[in-house]
Amino acid sequence: MSNKLAVKWGLIIVILLGALYLIYPNYKWYSKPTAEREKLDTLGERPKRMLNLGLDLRGGSSLLLELEVAKLTKQEPLNEAMARAIEIIRNRIDQYGLAETSITKQGDKWIMVQLPGVSNPQRAEELIGKTAMLEFRIVKNDTSAAQKAIEALEASDNPFDDEGNLNADIAALVPEGYQIMRNKDGGYSLLSDKAEVTGADLENARVVMMGDNGYPSVSFSFNAEGSKKFGKLTGANIGKQLAIVLDNTVQSAPVIQSRITREGSITGTFTPEEARALSIVLKAGALPAPVRIIEKKTIGPTLGEDSIKSGLTASAVAFIIILLFMAIYYKAAGVISDIALVLNFVLLIAIMSYFSATLTLPGIAGMILSLAMAIDANVLIIERMREEKRLGRPVYEIINLGYDKAWSAIFDSNITTIIVGACLLQFGTGPVKGFAVTLIIGLLVSLFTAVFVTRAIYELILTTNTKEISL
Repeated sequence: MSNKLAVKWGLIIVILLGALYLIYPNYKWYSKPTAEREKLDTLGERPKRMLNLGLDLRGGSSLLLELEVAKLTKQEPLNEAMARAIEIIRNRIDQYGLAETSITKQGDKWIMVQLPGVSNPQRAEELIGKTAMLEFRIVKNDTSAAQKAIEALEASDNPFDDEGNLNADIAALVPEGYQIMRNKDGGYSLLSDKAEVTGADLENARVVMMGDNGYPSVSFSFNAEGSKKFGKLTGANIGKQLAIVLDNTVQSAPVIQSRITREGSITGTFTPEEARALSIVLKAGALPAPVRIIEKKTIGPTLGEDSIKSGLTASAVAFIIILLFMAIYYKAAGVISDIALVLNFVLLIAIMSYFSATLTLPGIAGMILSLAMAIDANVLIIERMREEKRLGRPVYEIINLGYDKAWSAIFDSNITTIIVGACLLQFGTGPVKGFAVTLIIGLLVSLFTAVFVTRAIYELILTTNTKEISL
């Protein structure tokens, strides 16, 4: 065996061992009972690099969200607002520990969120839908005008209209530069109508399990610019109440004892779950505008299991038929093609596992199509080799000329299909993207197995048999 051939086989063996190493966690995970997998998933002990099952295979929930465009600021373009909303929703869900989530843009103002394995998406809905607009305002309840406005508000049966705005009679009593907001624990407060510091100035937020009142609290810290603004606000209002407002509701209103710059906390009668959700939405940032859930679907795991069985059965039958046909019709050359096809499948699963890809039914279709393209490349090579054999050329020339003459056709067919896949990936949505990703990866792998691996096998055979090869 020449040094060049030894290097080729060394590379093939290393790649094969690496692929098996990446595939093993899939076998170990999916061979466990469903109840055990769900328990480990909840504890966060799911392997990181593993092939995940999509909503159509595993079952779960699907939410279609609509961004309330009318409530966007005029300075922010719609495209940028949608991109920011998707990123914030993704950050919130990732921090909450929901794995395998698919979040995609649908049209101009809709967002599709798929939550595989989540049969009761209520907590995720609450987490996604929070606007999380955090503001710090000075309380101004200490004037007679303020007290009069609050008394009128509390005495009214319907102080707010359907859109949440104050009725005109009560609004007329509110002094200029003031704003009335609800308190979390009941009642109302009159606040400054201008928020000097907002959640946009936060750097981090975390849960403190036992606060001063015995309930969990949320501790937060500001970035450099926020520290300056918060220090200026608190320094100028020592002895006054500072309202911590979240989504237009006063969470707490402690008295400012001294100038504060870097850190603070939000206290209240939070449960641990509420405190954790609040810290997540604060840390992930505020949505550019509220989102509304306009469609909600739940797919049972039984449908997913049926889809998996049907897909696996169809794939296995087709795979076996192809292997048998190649081995019978093309003899030894067909067996070599079968080896390359199996290796193609192994490498494709390994690469998708490395990137923690989510497998869907369209993704399975992309895998099957890429395998078909792989066997097509082998057929082109073998037919070219047959032509050279009929011309009476020696074995080593048959192999070299077969690959050289088939390469242009193989390259053209694969590159054009990859271009189509790239267009689907760019302009498609949801399942179409999953199909495109698996198709492109499969085609790139097939070029390696159909050309590089099979040629290395033929070259290895030539080291022991230089006279004849069965085609």
